[in-house]
Amino acid sequence: MARIFITGSAGFIGFHLARLLLKEGHTVAGFDGMTDYYDVRLKQRRHQMLLQNERFSASEAMLEDEPRLAGAVESFAPDVIVHLAAQAGVRYSLENPRAYIDSNIVGTFNVMEMARRQGVGHLLMASTSSVYGANEEMPFTEREKADTPLTIYAA
Repeated sequence: MARIFITGSAGFIGFHLARLLLKEGHTVAGFDGMTDYYDVRLKQRRHQMLLQNERFSASEAMLEDEPRLAGAVESFAPDVIVHLAAQAGVRYSLENPRAYIDSNIVGTFNVMEMARRQGVGHLLMASTSSVYGANEEMPFTEREKADTPLTIYAA
């Protein structure tokens, strides 16, 4: 079974992915910044539920905190990193673009750099349909152009 490191493990998708992977017998380390874009208590409850499984461990820190991220990745030594974490919210990106640069750009760079440094065999990154921006083709597919973002959230 694989050792899988999940960023955004207390979010909706991260939580459900971690549960599924644990059910399949994998060992999972979760990493989440517990930002308050929505109720932090819900995120904490999700981690508490996952921590009932002895094959789950959790770290709470921001992706842009490179030393904390590096420590978590290095100590876990994952086979796979699943990068789901991001500062959420299209509208909020217009109010506070710096939060998106820090989390979504600097944080993603840090995740990719950790994967490279640690020789992680596979890195899976999820994104948002907002990357398709002004693209008028519907429905979106992964083959569509993503070169016209409308907000920093999509960039």
